[in-house]
Amino acid sequence: MSLFKNIFSKDKKETLDKGLEKTKTSFFGKLSKAVAGKSKVDDEVLDNLEEVLVTSDVGVNTTLKIIERIEERVSRDKYMGTEELNKILREEIAGLLSETHVGEDTDFTLPKTHKPHVIMVVGVNGVGKTTTIGKLANQFKNKGLKVVLGAGDTFRAAAIDQLEVWANRVDVPIIKQKMGSDPASVAFDTLNSAVADDADVVLIDTAGRLHNKINLMNELSKVKRVMQKVVPDAPHEVLLVLDGSTGQNAFEQAKQFTKATEVSSLAVTKLDGTAKGGVVIGISDQFQIPVKYIGVGEGIEDLQVFNKYEFVDSFFKL
Repeated sequence: MSLFKNIFSKDKKETLDKGLEKTKTSFFGKLSKAVAGKSKVDDEVLDNLEEVLVTSDVGVNTTLKIIERIEERVSRDKYMGTEELNKILREEIAGLLSETHVGEDTDFTLPKTHKPHVIMVVGVNGVGKTTTIGKLANQFKNKGLKVVLGAGDTFRAAAIDQLEVWANRVDVPIIKQKMGSDPASVAFDTLNSAVADDADVVLIDTAGRLHNKINLMNELSKVKRVMQKVVPDAPHEVLLVLDGSTGQNAFEQAKQFTKATEVSSLAVTKLDGTAKGGVVIGISDQFQIPVKYIGVGEGIEDLQVFNKYEFVDSFFKL
């Protein structure tokens, strides 16, 4: 099928295959039960398949779209054997995701239209936000870019310390203040330093709390306003980090954060430790926001650019 061609390097693809192992094992276990004793795709198989997709965290709306596409194929082809189901699912999910026109990147790149490129990173505590910032900093630095980190999560001392550990590990500068400082002040200092240092990219951490959406909204709006005093169109990107292992909770967090601020891209982490990797398919389809990065392991190189074709190929690889 023309949608599938090797885009990633062999090592990168192997990491992705391994990272989705738990999801794949769980999904195919359910799928084989759904078609047990059946040779033909009929209404009962489709009902079972619907349940498999929903319980694999693909999400109800996306599942219904996939089932509809398969129903059309069944009525068109008249006879469809259950042994073909894996191939058909793979093709229809890739076809569905191809309609979004995002998730086609193959490498860590930044637009060349402005400098520095400012990324504000948001997400609740515990989703892997600081780790994602550290791994992103490493990827950008490996591309020869000058990176500056801003410790804007001043709500927790641990957040500042953790980001500093990453800054030292990747060997990039970090701008920080003491715990309890104004996050907008940290963002202001970070951008001033980045401009003075002719940096290419700035990654700014933010406080990860969502218990009061109004407060979060106000705080993030203030951070943006203060940034714009230094770089008029900052931030150029608001990256929301979601924990893939929480399944449907990741959907809920995406909904809440998109209401609180203008999220422009998503990173889905911890896919290697969960059977809920199907959530990436649902999130890619449901939100008009691109999934840009996925975390498929604990190593510093295990944050990957999300490419929907490689993802679907690994998901359905037997």
